[in-house]
Amino acid sequence: MQNLTRSEVEDFLYHEAALLDDWRLDEWLALFTADARYEVPATDLPRDANPASSLFYIADDAFRLSERVKRLNKKMAVSEQPRSKTRHIVSNVRILARSADSAQVNAAFVTYRSKDGFTDTYVGSTDYTLVRGADGALKIRSKRCVLDLESLRPQGRVSILL
Repeated sequence: MQNLTRSEVEDFLYHEAALLDDWRLDEWLALFTADARYEVPATDLPRDANPASSLFYIADDAFRLSERVKRLNKKMAVSEQPRSKTRHIVSNVRILARSADSAQVNAAFVTYRSKDGFTDTYVGSTDYTLVRGADGALKIRSKRCVLDLESLRPQGRVSILL
């Protein structure tokens, strides 16, 4: 992935954000590899915490992530019925490292979630490992959203995808 450009990465991350905001979760899930990881560590953990030994808000492998998407798409998903309105803002995109088959990318994010007359703000940074799929398109091998919050108050939960 030596020829990967920041512009290509930015376009990919903006596309990912748009899929989430439009609640096109199946298309969003298709951006991930079959061995993907999606993680949101608890707010009191160090950046390099391991979900095997620490409590994470979300620590999904590809199967659990697909089950999360199925659950969120169901009308019986109580936490998201009616669905939240979200706006994912992505900025400060940096390619930190490249190898022949992957790239380490970091980006800042702000996600606004409006529901039941309240708007919650989730702010943080995301660490990605990106790879190219067989078709040459970028794919997410891992995504870790590190929240820059002291706690989940007043939100109280992460029921949306960051």
